[in-house]
Amino acid sequence: MDSLGDFLFENGYHRIKLKKNPTNHFEIVVQVNKVKGNFILDTGASNSCMGFDGQETFHLNAEASSHKASGAGPTQIETMIAKKNVLRIGKCRHEKIDLVLIDLSHINTALQSQNANLIHGIIGADILHSWKAIIDYDKKYLYLKDK
Repeated sequence: MDSLGDFLFENGYHRIKLKKNPTNHFEIVVQVNKVKGNFILDTGASNSCMGFDGQETFHLNAEASSHKASGAGPTQIETMIAKKNVLRIGKCRHEKIDLVLIDLSHINTALQSQNANLIHGIIGADILHSWKAIIDYDKKYLYLKDK
């Protein structure tokens, strides 16, 4: 076995290059409903999410949700849900992906204050788990297994 990448490729994984931003998060380009957006990876986020302001741009058919999200802060966050989206990360494409919509303005304000790119969303553990993600932190690659 030559490397982790070779082993994973032989076992059906696709490799996506990650970019580290000034806040030490990994950024990736993700297509949602055929529209590209800038996302960060957050293994601690239970659900993948997008901002309310992306509903029109990303053709999200959002509906009200009684679910409240929570983050590192003490307050609960209002949410909506956008069901049955088509998501593409690198060569991996999946349909019928549900995304939680939240207000990302406070996150983008924090990113902007650190000279980081603004984001359209967060790829969380739900997607990473379902695509059997492996992160090579040293070489800055995300490996996903297509279903």
